Amino acid sequence: MPDGSDENSVVPIIAAIEAPYLSDLSERDKPWDKHRKNTDKVSAHYRGSEFNVLADRTSFCSEFLDFRLRPGDEGELRLKLSTARFCRVRHCPVCQWRRSLMWKAKAYKVLPQIVEKYPKHRWLFVTLTVKNCPIAELRATLTWMNESFKRLTKLKDWPAQGWLKSVEVTRGKDGSAHPHFHCLLLVPPSYFSHGYLSQAKWVELWQRCLRIDYQPVMDVQAVKKGAQPMSLVPELLKYCVKESDLVADREWFLELTRQLHKTRAIGTGGVLKQYLKELEEEPEDLIGQEETGEADEGHLYFGWRKNVKKYKLLP
Repeated sequence: MPDGSDENSVVPIIAAIEAPYLSDLSERDKPWDKHRKNTDKVSAHYRGSEFNVLADRTSFCSEFLDFRLRPGDEGELRLKLSTARFCRVRHCPVCQWRRSLMWKAKAYKVLPQIVEKYPKHRWLFVTLTVKNCPIAELRATLTWMNESFKRLTKLKDWPAQGWLKSVEVTRGKDGSAHPHFHCLLLVPPSYFSHGYLSQAKWVELWQRCLRIDYQPVMDVQAVKKGAQPMSLVPELLKYCVKESDLVADREWFLELTRQLHKTRAIGTGGVLKQYLKELEEEPEDLIGQEETGEADEGHLYFGWRKNVKKYKLLP
């Protein structure tokens, strides 16, 4: 310090560095911001309703994320989620997203075992629909569809030896509900030479099991011979309800919550049940086994900043 200077007058110069956002540090983690922003909207929908307790739970869901830096496949450091608190509310966008990831991870792990067990079998991807129903009749409609599907699997013409069925509900422009099933079917090698069902035949069978007087819309796709069914997993095990539908209309969303309470989103049957039965259960860990492990480079803590709607590195 120069002679004659007053040390109290010396002001240290400190470079102000803006704390980074999670999306700035990891491109692959950008979805966190999108899903958490929609979770705030869902929480607002629940607030002041009979589901007020769910408003509190979703409000605090994944508010803080603990990431660890770990080596990637090529030795580079990548962020891996280590700890987070999830609300596990069925229609929470964050938990719905994480649950879907867990289901997909299990399916990707198990399906190759099934292919190895049944190397000559073929796969079908079938979508079963009915006409839209009022949202207040969704539970009754799903019960009817599940009973109809059970009748379908007991028909003499039913070709599948095993199946995985998921439920999806979309919102119609008029506020109605459009429930439908996505089904992955394992059929014997002889299906395309003996016992083949045309599109028209599938429609006829589904109509008969539904016991309706109109022809329902159906889609039947065959996985090419030698191709793997894993390519169908993203469509089969996606969200039960699109996030855009969850946040579009508060009253529709609240009625959806009432209608889907304690209903099952995934079902398995036949020879696939022993392989895929875990998909019928709530995943124990929404973080995922691939994202756990001992830290190599310490921790990074991100908190959800509601004023900027992003996860920001905590001081």
